[in-house]
Amino acid sequence: MTLHGYAGKILVLDLTNRKVSTLDTAKYRRWGGGHGLGSALFWDLCRDKTIKDGRDPANVCIVTTSPFCGTITPAGGGRCEVVGIGVGQDPFSWYTRSGFGGRFSTMLKYAGWDAVVITGRADRPVWVDIRNRKVEIRDASGLWGKDTWTTQLEIWDLVGVGRGAKRRWKDLNANVDEAMAAETDQGRTTQKPAVLAIGPAGENLTSAGCLMHDAGNGAGQGGFGAVWGSKNLKAICVIGTGSIPVADPTALLKARFVMKQKYATDVDAPDFWGWTKIGGPPKPLFMTASPTIDRRPQSCQGCMAGCRARFAVGYGNESTCQETAWYISAIRRVAKSAQEVSEINMKAADIVQKYGYNSFLFQTGLHWLEHLHETGEMGPGKRIPSNLPWEKYGTLEFAEKLIHALSHREDIGKDLADGWVQAARKWGRGKDLEDGHLQFSYWGMAEHGYDPRAELEWGYGSILGDRDCNEHCFNVIFTNVNAAFAYAIPMRLEAKELVEVIAAKLSPYAKGRPEVLDFGDGNMYSEAVAQLVRWHRHYTRFWKQSALLCDLKWPDFYNTSVPGNEGATASADAGEQVFWNAVTGDRLSFEDGIELGRRIWNLDNAIWTLQGRHRDLVHFAPYVYQTKYEKGELFPFYMWPCRDEKGEWAYTDVMGRKLDKEKFEGWKTLYYGLEGWDPKTGWPKRSTLEKMDMAFVADELAKAGRIGAEA
Repeated sequence: MTLHGYAGKILVLDLTNRKVSTLDTAKYRRWGGGHGLGSALFWDLCRDKTIKDGRDPANVCIVTTSPFCGTITPAGGGRCEVVGIGVGQDPFSWYTRSGFGGRFSTMLKYAGWDAVVITGRADRPVWVDIRNRKVEIRDASGLWGKDTWTTQLEIWDLVGVGRGAKRRWKDLNANVDEAMAAETDQGRTTQKPAVLAIGPAGENLTSAGCLMHDAGNGAGQGGFGAVWGSKNLKAICVIGTGSIPVADPTALLKARFVMKQKYATDVDAPDFWGWTKIGGPPKPLFMTASPTIDRRPQSCQGCMAGCRARFAVGYGNESTCQETAWYISAIRRVAKSAQEVSEINMKAADIVQKYGYNSFLFQTGLHWLEHLHETGEMGPGKRIPSNLPWEKYGTLEFAEKLIHALSHREDIGKDLADGWVQAARKWGRGKDLEDGHLQFSYWGMAEHGYDPRAELEWGYGSILGDRDCNEHCFNVIFTNVNAAFAYAIPMRLEAKELVEVIAAKLSPYAKGRPEVLDFGDGNMYSEAVAQLVRWHRHYTRFWKQSALLCDLKWPDFYNTSVPGNEGATASADAGEQVFWNAVTGDRLSFEDGIELGRRIWNLDNAIWTLQGRHRDLVHFAPYVYQTKYEKGELFPFYMWPCRDEKGEWAYTDVMGRKLDKEKFEGWKTLYYGLEGWDPKTGWPKRSTLEKMDMAFVADELAKAGRIGAEA
């Protein structure tokens, strides 16, 4: 039986015993792919789900794909999901996730694999050489200690041809049998091998260690670089020469054409880019000017957006968003021109990519380190000793020395290696966690600029889950509306029209209920907001993290170039379900996908429950409740749709408010009730799980004495 959209096999690596085995994907088909597939595999294969540190050898780390990977699905063909117990969270590390783009997922699918399961720990450094269905665990002693870019270049030499050679890649499958050789076109391809690797940060088990693919595609959140480092796994290299069966290629191509023609930006007459989502000029950098106009778009596999770029100057390639933001405030102190700011900033982005260090965590944490130095707490001979050259703060030299120290557990890196919150406590700076000098509001993770005191669905969803959401669903409203205010751009959608268009997409929980999008003070703790958060959690768990549709396109709520201003999400011509059904042959509705997301969300919560999650742990850092939100990341205001006392809609500045802890606890009770969880513990109930055909989960929770009480 053909599994359309799937390769059909799952690769299982036992690093301890250097053994390779396989599982049939068909067994896990009902979980979709990506995160759902990963969570189901983790549930089955991780024998001890109570692990509280991802560096434990018993941890199981899984890299997964979706049916969209390797296809022409817009903003969906090149994503990858990574799951397992993370590193660096607080009060202890949870089962968590990360994602990245590029070519790796496509190549893995073309090699014949839907996922790679990594278990055990090798006795010495290794890397994994995958050439179609031929898999070898190889010695990585010569690669250990090298940065992510050098690692990839050297692996390319090992599996392909030398750099600069004017010939095709080497025979990929020497000594394979005739059937396999025929299946893979004699093992030859012109494709560049896809490598996922760790750098020094991961090797030294730092909580900010990333997985890096190509120049700038990184799985940053969760500390999975440290997970790989703990397993002595340096890299996975994949070369695939196969293809993916698509159920209805004509329907897939038609939907892509509709997306391009109907829901894309007019590149010849672009509006403010945020009002429409796909097809505009490349915008790869965040908060910095381009060092040159000589650039070309760079897309993940199969995507039409090209939101990254290649630069002729040879640095900053593929870098976007946080990679080019972490050092910008420091650079502006010393740079003498905008050109110098751009050059240092983009080269600093390259530094974190090479070391495999999570720049997102560091962007937030750096402001705290700067504060400690300026107040005399940190430096040579100070209470927090540091011999870093702080007098050169803002230069490229300092950036290099700082990231080197953090990645190698040197200087202050020794204390920061286990997490920023953990370091604050070790240094006796617990008050910084309470007053917000260190803005790590949930689970020891940095704020993303979209504060729970202002952007409700992001903040609430983050604390109910495992990490900062970073899912770019609703914050596009903030970005677009606030940019329009900041730059005096004519408002394309008034608040009333905006919420009506979006509410129409929020099926099944909040369809046609604009009150769910009221971000005003009087609606912060309502049942409507609880339904919004539910929609957000369940939508993202399937459509974005399991189907692996990209954050920067999906969901597509509105488009001012389309009659009625409706975006593609849930539409009959180019909605998420249209692409899914074209690829897989399913008859999945948009709401069916939401229900699958609910099932996956419940499975994840069962894992957290086994780890020790309890309602009492679900809270923000003290400053979220104690201090007002008075400083935004991008703008001095924070405009959201809100209703006034007369019920009229308007874009309203929600700055200057704090979260009421007692009211938030009441809101949690509302939320748990809607999810069918025990409101006293936050644990899933048996009745809820059984309705979703998950009695096997309820049985394990009951065995551990952690099943939610029935009302």
